[in-house]
Formats: sequence, structure tokens, C-alpha cells
Amino acid sequence: MNTGTQSGEALPARAGLGLKPEHIDEIIATEPDVGFFEVHAENYMGDGGAPHRALTAITSRYPLSLHGVGLSIGAERPLDKAHLARLKALVERYRPQSFSEHLAWSTHESGFLNDLLPLPYTKATLERVSAHVDAVQQTVGARMLLENPSTYILFEDSVIDEIDFLEAIAENTGCGLLLDVNNVMVSAVNHRLDAFAYIDRFPAERVGEIHLAGYDETVDGAGDRLLIDAHNSTVADDVFALYRHTLGRTGPVPTLIEWDNDVPAFPVLLAEATRANQMLDAAPHWRDVRIARRA
Repeated sequence: MNTGTQSGEALPARAGLGLKPEHIDEIIATEPDVGFFEVHAENYMGDGGAPHRALTAITSRYPLSLHGVGLSIGAERPLDKAHLARLKALVERYRPQSFSEHLAWSTHESGFLNDLLPLPYTKATLERVSAHVDAVQQTVGARMLLENPSTYILFEDSVIDEIDFLEAIAENTGCGLLLDVNNVMVSAVNHRLDAFAYIDRFPAERVGEIHLAGYDETVDGAGDRLLIDAHNSTVADDVFALYRHTLGRTGPVPTLIEWDNDVPAFPVLLAEATRANQMLDAAPHWRDVRIARRA
């Protein structure tokens, strides 16, 4: 299968931030020490105007990560050709250093659901998602990173472990993986699993980017702890602890601080990036980690 070509050079192994419109003037004026900025592809699929003027100014100063939320990679229906064409034009326009999407679905028949919904891990789903990832990479001409989901339910018909499922897609298509550490914590708590054991099994050599975010906490109907992937607060201490453990396996990897709701003042985001950078600076080089694992 055709894996496409990487758009531009790789992201730096530093902390990056999601680009928010209310922060753009401050970023351009002060040029803060941020490794890269990430945007949702769907917010820039128009032909021109203020969003593109701002993004052009940002990309003249910083590397860019393009994160899709609307491809519906896991849907049973074929990929939307018009959406793919807009995505291809966006990649060609900005040549982002990274392009990623979610292992999820958000479309049904002719409708679009405003959510990223989970999938059963079956042989049929694996074949469909692999075909869709391959089609995206061939059309866009860039290697894609596929993100592990946050989940709140498990499917009785799932017969493939999530990590094995992700690794099989990467093997089938040549795509990379985006490891969302917050998603790991959310899913692990919700399903009473060991988040650290999940990270220990994850194919570290395929990870091209890491995401960190804040979660909300409540309880389910049985009174048990339930986490929500909310992206509306600082990264929790347990997620940062899991991130430090992750870096012990991957070495320094480009890391995004996701904060999409109740967006704070820019210095708050910058402080989160600084905390991640401190952990990145202390992380062993991946080559040293690999040698240690082989010893």
C-alpha cells in the first residue's frame, strides 16, 4: 500500500499548543517559545479570509501540525470525496510537518454526528479502517498519524485488542500513531484497566506525536469513577505521571497540549507547555531506550 510522503520536515520534539483565534495577535507580537502549533483541519477548509491570513502568519514562524476531526475514518460508508479534496488542498497549501486523524466515526448515511464515536475491534472493521487510511494517504500525499480513542463503552463483538488493532492498521498502511496519553487514562479508568500496562504494550517506535489534555471527573450509575475527555482544564497530575512513563519508552516526541473548551489566557497554556518541556528535556533519547530494552 502507498504510504504517501511526509509533508515537510518533522515536528520538533518539543511541546506545542493548539492555535486559538483569541491568542493569534499575542503570539505574532511576542513570538513565544513554543515548539509548534496545531489546528483542526476543518476550521481552515474555506478558500481565504482572516483564518488563512492568520495561519499563514503563524506558519511563517512555527511548524504546523494539522489534526483532522471530520474524516470519519471508521464509518461504514465510503470516505467523503469532497472532504478529502478540501483536505488535500489544505495540505498542499501549508505543507504541515504532521497530519493526524482519529480512530473513530462521525457520519451515518447522509448525516454528520458532532462527536467522535468508538468502533468494535473486529476483522471487518480492521479491513475497512485500513482501506480508509490508505485512501487518505494516497489522496493527500502525506503519511497520517492515527490517534487512539477515549472510550466509555466496550463492544461485545470486539475480538481484537485495541493496541493490536492500531498496530495492525499501521502495519497494513504504513501510517504512524498519535498516542493521546489523556485518552489512555480516560479509557483505563472507565474500563478498570491499567493505564501504565497499556503504555508498556504500545508500539513506541510508531509514535509520531503525543497529546495531553485535561479531563472532567464524575461517577457512573454504579457510583464508580468516570472520566470525560473534556479538553477544558489543565493536564491532571496522573496524566503527567503517565506521560513521564511514556517518554521513558518513546524518548522525546512532539507533544501537544490540547485545550479546546473554556480556553484560558495564553500564559496558562504556555505554562502547561513549559511543564511538558521539562519532562521532554529529562527524557532519554529513543536510541538509548531501545538499547536498554534489548540488553
